[in-house]
Amino acid sequence: MATNESLRNQVATKQKNEVADGKKPMTINDYIDQMAPAMAQALPKHMDIDRLTRMALTTIRTTPQLKNADVASLLGAVMQSAQLGLEPGPLGQCYLLPFKNNKKGITEVQFIIGYKGMIDLARRSGHISTIYAHAVYENDDFEYELGLHADLKHKPTEDNRGEFKGAYTVAHFKDGGYQFEYMPKSEIDKRKARSKSGNNPYSPWATDYEEMAKKTVIRHMWKYLPISVEIQQQVSADEGTGRNIKDITPDEENFVDMPELLEAPTESEETEGE
Repeated sequence: MATNESLRNQVATKQKNEVADGKKPMTINDYIDQMAPAMAQALPKHMDIDRLTRMALTTIRTTPQLKNADVASLLGAVMQSAQLGLEPGPLGQCYLLPFKNNKKGITEVQFIIGYKGMIDLARRSGHISTIYAHAVYENDDFEYELGLHADLKHKPTEDNRGEFKGAYTVAHFKDGGYQFEYMPKSEIDKRKARSKSGNNPYSPWATDYEEMAKKTVIRHMWKYLPISVEIQQQVSADEGTGRNIKDITPDEENFVDMPELLEAPTESEETEGE
């Protein structure tokens, strides 16, 4: 399969040919429209391809750095959102995050599953009746106990809750069992520090710390949940660089090589493509 580097080499030749032939460079809208049939095949039945492409284009338009990112990783991240059936954007199901790859000297795109996305994926397993997560603050009445008779009690303080202390998640199974996990702020911050997105100003860690803290606890408990192997494998790409689009496209007949943009599309070009 092609790598991002080999695709870029192919692109350089293709771009020269397009310029020589007087062809207009493709915009990101063109690329996503071209990829739409393959994304439609990957989408779960409850998702609509038109809505997904609109959400992806809106996310790209409102985050200028994505327009200038490596196209292969950008489209790879969009395809990952399609495969998982998660919408990028304000709903917080997943994020497309630009970050600078200093070794390659380019901006790449990181695919991040959000707290609401993790909840949605867990519910789709068919074995979980309900799953939720909550933040704990220092003035809350909170206690938990592990061992043979594990227990967790939480009464949030209504007024001044104090500083963030940690987060927990609880999953109730349809067979009557349950699983819970608590993680203090110190452990959450350790995982944040190990994440590529931890110090990125565009990261949900910077804008929605509490949501990412709850997602981190769910992610930690993930291995104990009755989740399908397919979803487990796809979730393993969480917070990784958008994989090469040729490696994850389910139907190569509906997809051709994606070159990098010669120039960023204008606002009017993107609006026309929605």
